[in-house]
Amino acid sequence: MSSVEKTLSIVKPDAVERNLTENIKEYFLKNNLKIVKEKKIQVSKDEAAEFYRVHQTKPFYDRLCNYLSSGPITVMILEGENAIKENRRIMGATDPKNAEDGTIRKKYGISIDKNSIHGSDSVENAKKEIEFFFKN
Repeated sequence: MSSVEKTLSIVKPDAVERNLTENIKEYFLKNNLKIVKEKKIQVSKDEAAEFYRVHQTKPFYDRLCNYLSSGPITVMILEGENAIKENRRIMGATDPKNAEDGTIRKKYGISIDKNSIHGSDSVENAKKEIEFFFKN
């Protein structure tokens, strides 16, 4: 059963630095995901740590936090049919080397750490992540 969902997308520092935000937004629009809200921000190391808290026991946690806070990011709320699953399909595998052709990470990702984009992985996380960046 399909349903209209919202999901969070983050254009990460490496992609913002390379002026890829508009190119990445085109991927969403071409795949019937509407950009409901967006803003370009810089997060602190503490904010990144809070955002990635779910990964705090993993070995890559500190690297992730340092990276997300290393430069401006663009955060967006995407909306569409099965938006979470669709966004993850468009993004491709976490490691750009393993991502399918035609995905954002295959085209723009530099490495598993600098993979250009983040997307929520579940309805529950999408709600939390959207709330994190778009508190009213």
